[in-house]
Amino acid sequence: MNPLGKTIQIYCPSGEPRGVRIAEITTRIVQAVVVPRAKLEEAVRRDELGGVGLYFLFGDSETGALPLAYIGEAEDCCVRFKQHNKNKDFWNIGIAIVSRTGSFTKAHGKLLEWLAIEKATQAGRYQLDNGNSGGEPNVPEWMRADVAEVFETAEVLLGTLGFPIFEPPANRAPDAEHTFLCKRGGADARGVYNEEGFVVLKGSIARRDLTSSSHDTVGPKREELIGAGVLAPAKDGYRFERDMAFSTPSAAAAIVTGGSANGWVEWRNARGQTLDDVYRKGAKG
Repeated sequence: MNPLGKTIQIYCPSGEPRGVRIAEITTRIVQAVVVPRAKLEEAVRRDELGGVGLYFLFGDSETGALPLAYIGEAEDCCVRFKQHNKNKDFWNIGIAIVSRTGSFTKAHGKLLEWLAIEKATQAGRYQLDNGNSGGEPNVPEWMRADVAEVFETAEVLLGTLGFPIFEPPANRAPDAEHTFLCKRGGADARGVYNEEGFVVLKGSIARRDLTSSSHDTVGPKREELIGAGVLAPAKDGYRFERDMAFSTPSAAAAIVTGGSANGWVEWRNARGQTLDDVYRKGAKG
């Protein structure tokens, strides 16, 4: 069954599309309040942030390989954002998941935090600034049901706002026609093209040596991926320890082959068709 459509309303209190925003699915009580760090003074005056909530901080990591995120819960999101403005440097966007009716309790927040850290860790899309998530909170069955619905709404809102922290880069098994291979120069990699860009799949092997066409960019990027735990040395090269999304097929091919590459022709499916054949030439008509 195809998922049902959803209507999402995004309100910009100041009229600025990149300022403070409040997003909600119109039939539900959960709201996502977007807090640009540069607009923190404006954001903390909002009533929506004055109660219990699950919150996220997003920014760039020092390695640059994966974006960085921090997940927490707070009895007063305003207070917590002010604290993190003083003690955490990396973030530029915060998002709080709150109840429009003020119905979240501390127990809701703790379970949401635990679940969010677990799911974000499994997805592997962000490098988390959190420590261990600890044990699962002991709450009544009815509260687990409530939290499951809240979490599903939060996942949709975060993804819509451009922060798909719970979604694996490749969220379904591709068929043979849409699985693309790159085997040049000792590489043995598989990937898929989707809305993320090009996703190199876990277990793929990148060529060990760099080529003369690497232009001093592939080596540093590989080091970033090794530092982030995405790549690990293997017998025949470097192994992808998780699915990894690249912005373009060529960026993915460069890491895999060790040098500059045209990903639209490097990646081929089992029929020998290039990515260009399937997604660009095949789309004409």
